[in-house]
Amino acid sequence: MMNTGYFRVAAAVPSVNVADVEHNVESIIETCRLLDSKGVMLAVFPELSITGYTCGDLFHQERLLEAADAAIDRLREFSATINLVFIVGSPVRHGGALYNCAIAIGGGEILAVTPKTYLPDYNEFYEKRWFTPGNDTGLRNDTILDINGVKIGIEICEDLWTPMPPSTSAALAGAQILVNLSASNDIIGKYNYLIDLIKRQSASCVGAYVYASAGYGESSTDLVFDGKAVIAENGSILAINKRWQHEPNFVIADIDIAAINRDRMHLMSFNDCGRANNTDKYKYIYADVTPSPDDELYRTIHPHPFVPSDDKIIDERCEEIINIQVAGLARRLEATKTKHLVIGISGGLDSTLALLVAAKTFDRIGIDRKGIIGVTMPGFGTTDRTYTNAISLMRALGITVREIPIADAVIQHFNDIGHDKNNHDVTYENSQARERTQILMDIANQTGAMVLGTGDLSELALGWATYNGDHMSMYGVNAGIPKTLVKYLVRWFALNSATESERDTLLDIVDTPISPELIPADEQGNIKQKTEDLVGPYELHDFFLYYTLRYGFSPRRIFKMACKAFDGVYDRETIKHWITTFFRRFFNQQFKRSCLPDGPKVGSVCLSPRGDWRMPSDASSRLWLDECEKL
Repeated sequence: MMNTGYFRVAAAVPSVNVADVEHNVESIIETCRLLDSKGVMLAVFPELSITGYTCGDLFHQERLLEAADAAIDRLREFSATINLVFIVGSPVRHGGALYNCAIAIGGGEILAVTPKTYLPDYNEFYEKRWFTPGNDTGLRNDTILDINGVKIGIEICEDLWTPMPPSTSAALAGAQILVNLSASNDIIGKYNYLIDLIKRQSASCVGAYVYASAGYGESSTDLVFDGKAVIAENGSILAINKRWQHEPNFVIADIDIAAINRDRMHLMSFNDCGRANNTDKYKYIYADVTPSPDDELYRTIHPHPFVPSDDKIIDERCEEIINIQVAGLARRLEATKTKHLVIGISGGLDSTLALLVAAKTFDRIGIDRKGIIGVTMPGFGTTDRTYTNAISLMRALGITVREIPIADAVIQHFNDIGHDKNNHDVTYENSQARERTQILMDIANQTGAMVLGTGDLSELALGWATYNGDHMSMYGVNAGIPKTLVKYLVRWFALNSATESERDTLLDIVDTPISPELIPADEQGNIKQKTEDLVGPYELHDFFLYYTLRYGFSPRRIFKMACKAFDGVYDRETIKHWITTFFRRFFNQQFKRSCLPDGPKVGSVCLSPRGDWRMPSDASSRLWLDECEKL
């Protein structure tokens, strides 16, 4: 395995001439040399790539079988000259029968011979005319290939389409990468179904799936082959080729073995399933490949892992997120028989999203929006921009609007406790946050309402909330939404708004600097206290948060990934500074997360102390911070 936790694989579609073994071998060799130069450690070629898939009755011709045997021996000798393991397809005679096999070759040796377990014999397929199924009495699929500690399970074409593919058993026996040598022809609708099948298998096996299928050069007598090369990991496509190419082609991807191992350890049901099924039949074949020193990563690392990256599913994903929030809030209102909500509206992103969700919830369950009491509470740092946006949004949504300035009450509080109002320290800031929370709670009592919290997942991770201030509510509707996603959702609401005034207000809120507005504005009346200047860019913190909680990666691993994802945006020193801040605050602020209000889980990352994240408030951050210092 590469030192970074990645393992480089390729799915290749070589040039093929049916029954022209020499041509096919030359194409495989040429492709292997090219893949070797790119640091590939495992290359997968199509089914029967030595002879071609559509040889028909030629498979029982001695001359073709002799040529295939000689080709395998030539490839074995060639493998000693390159630094990768490759798997090709060929007919293999054994015990008086002929098998459709995948042959793993590397380091000058034939490492494994794996037969196709399930032979199609319907519609356009009639493989049982020539081949014998792999089974317990002859050749069988009982080998797992181990390359540098990374385990590979092998199957062939039809095996994937069965209710119990061999790759499932191999995964349960420990194989992290599953490969499929295929010769799947193309007909209407088959491609999309196959891609879904590959994604589902990689997801259910909590592993990677490498698929290579025959392409141009196969006989077109009755079938046409489009040449597919696909690499998937845990339900997502990492790399996929353009079909219908007339030239040899391939795709390369770095499989995240560390992520696969972590998920399998974390998902107890996966290992329970392995123990419940017989996986003792496998024998392990070991091979070593020297990892490439090349730092290039054949893998896209999205800088915003919480934000939908596929434009085709934006509307679907956003509606799903909002529906989760709405469903949680609606149930809480019905369970408590509450028809009123109190929300503090600041003109910032979080309170805006909470208000939009509240309005949708009231519409969904048929309650008048006037039951939503939006309270804007101008203080020492409130600017005209945020105040105007808060008022405009509440009026546009048709809720009840209340304005309660807090300056006088906070000054009185300062006098009561003997605090100098010119000392803009943490007492100055938190007194305002707690005064606002007190007002909201008291209005809730006054109106028989619930206080709706507005704090988001990123703030919970960093502890960027005043304890018993904005930290507290009766339901935290944004608790599962990180800041980068809050911004994205508000923009989505804006682009789908019914009125122009509502749209303009929302877009301006999206463009407003993030701030608690607890420090007076500058001389021009602009926001002086910008959160990201103090605590760091939220897009970095959300990146750190995702890979810390979702995969349990170390600071070193996350740092390297962040340098790749944010290349050209932040330099290494900046990333090091903020990842150190993240881990320090994440540990130090756990006590705030240990007593959070209820709130809906939205994605795979959540900090609820009742669900996904259980951590002692006095846990030491030393191991993590020591590693940060060494970055």
